[in-house]
Amino acid sequence: MKPEDNKFADVPLRVKTWIYIIIVFALGISHPLAMAVFTAWIGLQSFFEFSKMFRIPSNPVISSICIGIAQFYLLFYLNIENYFLYSSIVGILVFVYFLILKSSATQLSGISIALLVCLFSFPHLYWIRNSLNGFNAIIFIVVVTELNDVFQYLMGKFFGKRKITPHISPNKTLEGLLGGIFLTIILSNILGFFLLKTDCVINSIVGICLGISGFLGDIFMSYLKRKTHVKDTGTLLPGHGGLLDRVDSLVFNAPLFFWILTLLIKN
Repeated sequence: MKPEDNKFADVPLRVKTWIYIIIVFALGISHPLAMAVFTAWIGLQSFFEFSKMFRIPSNPVISSICIGIAQFYLLFYLNIENYFLYSSIVGILVFVYFLILKSSATQLSGISIALLVCLFSFPHLYWIRNSLNGFNAIIFIVVVTELNDVFQYLMGKFFGKRKITPHISPNKTLEGLLGGIFLTIILSNILGFFLLKTDCVINSIVGICLGISGFLGDIFMSYLKRKTHVKDTGTLLPGHGGLLDRVDSLVFNAPLFFWILTLLIKN
C-alpha cells in the first residue's frame, strides 16, 4: 500500500482518544473548583512534559507536582492581579532552584518557557471559565481552538501541497492553514451567535485571530520539539502524543481570547 493510501490510518485512534478528552474536559469545566483542579493538572502535566523534553536535571514528578499544587492554591484563592504577583515569585524560586542545580543554558531556557506556559498562559482558561457567561466562553474557546486544529489537519490531508514550514513542521501546508482558518471563521460565527451572543463582525474577527494564533502555537511547540529532538512531548494521549501536543494551540489562544473577551465582547 502506498503511503498516501494510508494517510488516514491514525484517524480511528485519534477519534477514540478524543472521546476521552471530551469526557475529561466536560468534568473539568463543570464547576469553578473542578476548573481550578483541571487547570492545575494541565500545568502539572505540561511542566512534566517540558521537563522530560528538555532533560531537566531533577525528578520531574516532584517538581511538576509542586507546580500543580502551587497553581491550584494561587488560582482558587487569589484574584488575577495577585495571581500574577505570587506566581511570578513561584516562577523565580523554581528558576533559581534549577540554576543552583547547575542546569545548562538550554535547560534553563526550557524551564523559563515551561514556567511561562504553565503559570501564565494556561491559567487564562480558568479566568475565562470564571468570567461573566464563562461556561459558554470556555466551551467556545476550547471547541474553536481544537476544531481549528482538526480543520487544518484535514484540509492539509485532502488538499495540502505547498509546505509552509518545511523545516519546523513538514506536514503543515498553506492549503491546510487557509482552509482551516476559513472553516474556523464559520464555526466561530455559529458558536458565537449561540454562546456569546455576538455579531458576525466580532465572531469573524475572533475566528481569524484564533485560527492564526492557534497555528502559531502549534508551530511554536513543533519548533521546541525539533530543537530538543523529540517527536511527541509524551504518550499520555494515544494518537496525539502528550498533553502539550494536544493543547499547544491554546498556549497563545487562551490569553488572546481572555483579553478579547475582557476588552471587546460585552456580555
